[in-house]
Amino acid sequence: MDLIIRNARILRDAELRLVDIGVSGGKIVATAPNLPVEARDIDAAGCLVVPGLIETHIHLDKTCILDRCRLEEGTVVEAARETAAAKRGFTVEDVYARAKRTLERCITHGTMRMRTHVELDPGIGMTGFEAISQLARDYAWALDIEICVFPQEGLTNYPGTEAFLIEGLRRGARAIGAAPYFDTDPRGQIDRIFAIARDFDAEIDMHLDLAETTDGMQIEYVCRKTEEFGWGGRVAVGHVTQLSLLPPERFNAIAAQLANAGVAVTVLPSTDLHLMGRRHDHAVPRGVVPLEPLRKLDVTCSIATNNVLNPFTPYGDGSLIRMANLYANVCHVSRPDELAGCLDMITGTAAKLLRHDDYGITIGRPADLVCVDARDPGETIATLAQPLWGLKRGRLSFTRERPKLHAP
Repeated sequence: MDLIIRNARILRDAELRLVDIGVSGGKIVATAPNLPVEARDIDAAGCLVVPGLIETHIHLDKTCILDRCRLEEGTVVEAARETAAAKRGFTVEDVYARAKRTLERCITHGTMRMRTHVELDPGIGMTGFEAISQLARDYAWALDIEICVFPQEGLTNYPGTEAFLIEGLRRGARAIGAAPYFDTDPRGQIDRIFAIARDFDAEIDMHLDLAETTDGMQIEYVCRKTEEFGWGGRVAVGHVTQLSLLPPERFNAIAAQLANAGVAVTVLPSTDLHLMGRRHDHAVPRGVVPLEPLRKLDVTCSIATNNVLNPFTPYGDGSLIRMANLYANVCHVSRPDELAGCLDMITGTAAKLLRHDDYGITIGRPADLVCVDARDPGETIATLAQPLWGLKRGRLSFTRERPKLHAP
């Protein structure tokens, strides 16, 4: 063995167990108490060790642009307008430098796999795609990045955009996204995205139903298209803030439809809290979908970051644990099993959403491991436990010092 993680607390079959984890050739080769093997070791000291965290929805190409934008309204329309104006000045070097700052924050917070959305249209061309593709190659030692190409400013109303989406898929993007609420023909965009995904055997990850009323919801249509195309398990929708505004009867009906169709849901708490409720002067809606009722129906759910330091979300540090804690606060999550579920939505079920079947602390799988300063999954979320170190394919990728008190 190349390395042994001693005294690691891991979750196995819904129980916490104290084990040693043996690593060889970048893969896990043993998990058992007190491995009788001499090798270089790291003492986890009884802390929780989890598989590398997974970011299912982020926008690296338009991060860190607050200095180029005006924020006065805090609305979706303003955010889209300001970002569209700023991105006309993007260069490959600029996108790379800004995305690198955010990516490195994500890495030091334990993220080891990521799906990032990248805007493609005639205004930006392949600039963002080229920058993020290079970034993915340069940081493959710490994190696996997959690109989801999508039309932020519309598809049917923006001639030439489809050709760029197709070019992105031809050049290696594994997923295609959508933003129907910015299109003059929302269902026309949805139809085209499904057709393109079929042509390229691509995953679908849509921005959907981001609004402050229940008018014009498309979630049920997306479920029907998923069934029509046989794309169950390969479609995810992010935001769906309108779903949070529904009465229980319709919410439950749509939840069942999501489960039956195999459509996953990603909640983006920071963005949705920032953008929603701007029309209200009291009883402001939160706009964050409670995921526990969906999880009980076996809907695949994840919690993700979305934007960092731009008009859509003018804050963020790349911490998925912080995002899961924010979700827990907003949605009144307090039971230990439900708090543990929040950690699962940035680890195990996030891997399921991305269809990564090589994930987990299991013999034969990559040694992508994060040690967090906590004893169990619920405590990790409740206390905003900090990652202490991480291994990517068995190699140390980051470390973080514990705070120290200096008494007089």
